[in-house]
Amino acid sequence: MERLQTPAAAAQIAALLAQRTDANAAFFSREAESIARLCHRMAERFAGGGRLVAFGSTPAARSDVRHVAVEFVHPVIVGKRALPALGLAGEGGPLAAQVALEVEAGDIAIAFGAESDTLAALAAARERGSLTLAFVHGSGAEWELVPVEASDAFARQELVETAYHVLWELVHVFFDHRGLLAGRATRSHHDSGASSFLYPFLDEREDDLEAVVADVRASVLMKAEEVSALRVQTLTEHHDELLAAAAMLRTRLDAGGRLLALGNGGSATDAMDVVADFHAPFGGGPPRRALDLTEDAAILTAIANDIGTDAIFLRQVIAHARPGDALIALSTSGNSLSVLEALREARRRDVATIALVGYDGGRVAAEALADHVVVSRSEHIPRIQEAQATAYHALRALVESLGQRPRSSGARDSP
Repeated sequence: MERLQTPAAAAQIAALLAQRTDANAAFFSREAESIARLCHRMAERFAGGGRLVAFGSTPAARSDVRHVAVEFVHPVIVGKRALPALGLAGEGGPLAAQVALEVEAGDIAIAFGAESDTLAALAAARERGSLTLAFVHGSGAEWELVPVEASDAFARQELVETAYHVLWELVHVFFDHRGLLAGRATRSHHDSGASSFLYPFLDEREDDLEAVVADVRASVLMKAEEVSALRVQTLTEHHDELLAAAAMLRTRLDAGGRLLALGNGGSATDAMDVVADFHAPFGGGPPRRALDLTEDAAILTAIANDIGTDAIFLRQVIAHARPGDALIALSTSGNSLSVLEALREARRRDVATIALVGYDGGRVAAEALADHVVVSRSEHIPRIQEAQATAYHALRALVESLGQRPRSSGARDSP
């Protein structure tokens, strides 16, 4: 196998970063106001008893559906409330039929993708009185946040991920200003009840919606800047590690090995996305063998129930991993015991390992539990996951860059 040309790969990573930095700045500058106002509208729906229902039909869209649902239901930021959300994906049958059964007036419907079934489901949700959001033009949704600034599907998906993370983070701001939420059963101002004589300020009316929207808009722009900086840190500091991981993966996949992927919570949905990306042809390369260890609820719950959650991936590595395979583990903390156990077992079985981790790398980095460790140095979980998405998308592209001759300028690089 021909070795990867390091100057060409360096240029590829630099171009990837530059494109994302520019697209991120342009998209959020254009959409910050809309995102802030959408947060307000979503907060009103949640306060009135509505739910978030996300849906999409493709494997990549499914990962976003699951991701947005878990973020709202299981908030990772201390002090944020759990909000009702569910995801509907292709394995449940036609999306429009699922929406017709599940979605109610007062809900919030988020569509991922532009497939006909997805758009039909979106139309059904709107007919039932849901607030609707899509990320493509001409969807028929009430709100459209379209990342036209991104030139390829991976970059567009990364912008969409940041957008729904920001919606989840900042919808909570409006719960601190409940007097601004129309449609609640309570009065249109803070209701301090019998204690109002002790705390009169709690009963003050709130009518400065524009000031809160302005604050939320500023926060949207700040978060967009944070993820751009974290992408740069992740890909530049770990440039050589990504190249080495790509070379290892190309060798093993070409020899018939498989890529196993795992993670917990939002990182589980990123593992889904990794596998979806490798299953699809890319950059002139073939579909690649990959296995999602977060996929089977029966296996996960059986192991968790009978042995414990620390073994949910360990036992699957024992069952599936073979010498010559590779494993990619995603963890925001680098300390998840289920991830640590899987990495240790993979090494015992001559499975090459890649770990994408946040914070300072945690035990994965400190104990050198993976062959290739890429650290996104942040303590903010949504930003870590967004930077990790860029890292594994870059990895997917680099795997197919190995051994290639330069292609014509008209060649298509997007998936």
